[in-house]
Amino acid sequence: MLSWPLRLIYTAVLSVLIALSVLIALTVLIGNAQAATGSWSSQLPGLMVAMSDRASASQTVTAPKGANVQAGQLERIHWQFQHPPGAQLNAWLCHPEQCVALTGMRGSTTALAGRTANAPLHFRFSLSPGQRPVRVQGLQMIVNYQ
Repeated sequence: MLSWPLRLIYTAVLSVLIALSVLIALTVLIGNAQAATGSWSSQLPGLMVAMSDRASASQTVTAPKGANVQAGQLERIHWQFQHPPGAQLNAWLCHPEQCVALTGMRGSTTALAGRTANAPLHFRFSLSPGQRPVRVQGLQMIVNYQ
């Protein structure tokens, strides 16, 4: 029998794997429906968010070398991240030209459509005032570009 912290971690990992499978399936379906030229995905390391007055940024990610995004433009970005239940975080998905407020721990946006596809992307997080530090993990994005 696993202890409760290990069960919690096991459940979180299993949830991430299931969600990633769903996101990949959705990307294929949506990508085909929108005739996207290509897509790429990335997982980022987790981070500790400790302040409400200053945002914490994840590592940046760019398209892998095999993706032909030089003249491409972003279309749709799917995102996912996890934090403990009850945590109140402000979250953004950022391109060098613009950040977009995220509405939840997973979803998709076309708000960055038309921006250059070869630019680095990252997540930003800040706490609501009075919140204790929060560990954000399971950061993923799937980027469709044309």
